[in-house]
Amino acid sequence: MGGLTEAQLRAAAGERSYERGLGYVDAVSGIEVGDGWIRASVRGTERYEVELVPGERGGPAGTCDCPYGQEGNFCKHLVALGLALIGQETGLSRGRESARDRARGLDAWLSDLSREDLLALVREETAEDRQLRRRLELRAASARGDLAGIRSRIRELLDIGPFAQYGYVEYADARAYADQAGQAVSAVRSLTGSGRAADAMALAREAIRLLAGVAESVDDSDGWLGQTGSDLADAHHDACRAARPDPEELAHWLVTHALDDAADLTDIDPLDYEDLLDEQGMAALRRYATEAWKANRTGWAEKHLMQRLAKSGRDIDTVIAVHAADLAPNGHTHLLIARELDTAGRTAEALEWAERGIRETEDLATVDTALVDHLTDRYTRTGRPADAVALRRDHFAACRTLLTYQRLRAAAGAAACWPAERETTLSLLRADAERAGTHGGRVLVDVLLDDEDIDAAWQAAGEFGAHDGQWLALANHVSYTQL
Repeated sequence: MGGLTEAQLRAAAGERSYERGLGYVDAVSGIEVGDGWIRASVRGTERYEVELVPGERGGPAGTCDCPYGQEGNFCKHLVALGLALIGQETGLSRGRESARDRARGLDAWLSDLSREDLLALVREETAEDRQLRRRLELRAASARGDLAGIRSRIRELLDIGPFAQYGYVEYADARAYADQAGQAVSAVRSLTGSGRAADAMALAREAIRLLAGVAESVDDSDGWLGQTGSDLADAHHDACRAARPDPEELAHWLVTHALDDAADLTDIDPLDYEDLLDEQGMAALRRYATEAWKANRTGWAEKHLMQRLAKSGRDIDTVIAVHAADLAPNGHTHLLIARELDTAGRTAEALEWAERGIRETEDLATVDTALVDHLTDRYTRTGRPADAVALRRDHFAACRTLLTYQRLRAAAGAAACWPAERETTLSLLRADAERAGTHGGRVLVDVLLDDEDIDAAWQAAGEFGAHDGQWLALANHVSYTQL
């Protein structure tokens, strides 16, 4: 914890918050030192509770319940606490030791209490602390194996009602809700640990479903709810590992989950269960996934799952079939297929798909330019420069921009036919300018500037007009040549 410096505080907070924190040092009170953390109150517009973790290599971090701090920022109140601590290493060391002494003293006192006195203390605390009472109720239900009681308690834990205003959990309350929801994870793990893994598996699935049902009603900007979902997924996996469920049933649930909205919350990968599914379960997993995909060939989740399973089994034909069942009109899917085939070493088929993508794009002005780039590169690498030029020419004819002109120039230059190609291309642009006026003329001026044909660019600008940036570029060329 030692070694906290002003430079570290400035780096963590930024210049503005650091400078503002200088004025709050005297407002720091009630400093409490723990093992790795320091807490205090800082009087600002209101009294805010701050916790500073000085850190080591990563620099200081901390939390504050002021509005700026609740957004995850290292605020001026944290700066003030840090500044108040600098130079107090001896006092901090004593504070840490004092905190440890208090913890040891509390543990010793509790250990000396009789069973009756300890029970009385717990009852007193649970009567005053609702959250503590609920946590203990859940642990008691788990210890008794009271599945109905645990299920009821989990539903309460995942209910957003106590945290929501107008049916929505705001940012300021999201962490508190996620902390409460996290108790469901503990309940599931407790069941697994007590030998009731099958019940734990079922409750984990129910908790995942309930949490996914409220996820859209929680401002999870900091990812607290997502972490709870991930923890539930891990608890489910551990329960399955202990329970060893029927592979067919597990496969069915994994596919159903992967196609449900809850999948985004837990990020469960069916392939992580491969060792539990064995050969029978993996066959069922592929069968259920295929059935779902055939029922909805354009569904993103269905396609993603099918491709994931196919790639894991190196089944390139299935990957292609999934892509081919939902071809994008701009050739993008054809490009994906071509790349998959190239990776598999099936270059002839890859070329056929890439060329098909160009043919099946009704308007080349809308084509995925990455497909044009891919096919041009293929033609160039296989000694077909004329085909590369023809493709670039067609693309430019459909979409007359500076970029398509530059690509055509590069291809024609490599094929040693640029002078003739350029004259034809400029004729098209001049015709566009004559027909469309200023708008068409601007493309002509752009390409002439890019070719550094300044005289022709001046002439085109004077004849068809130009925008301010083009006039400035022309003027800069004149200024440069006059130097």
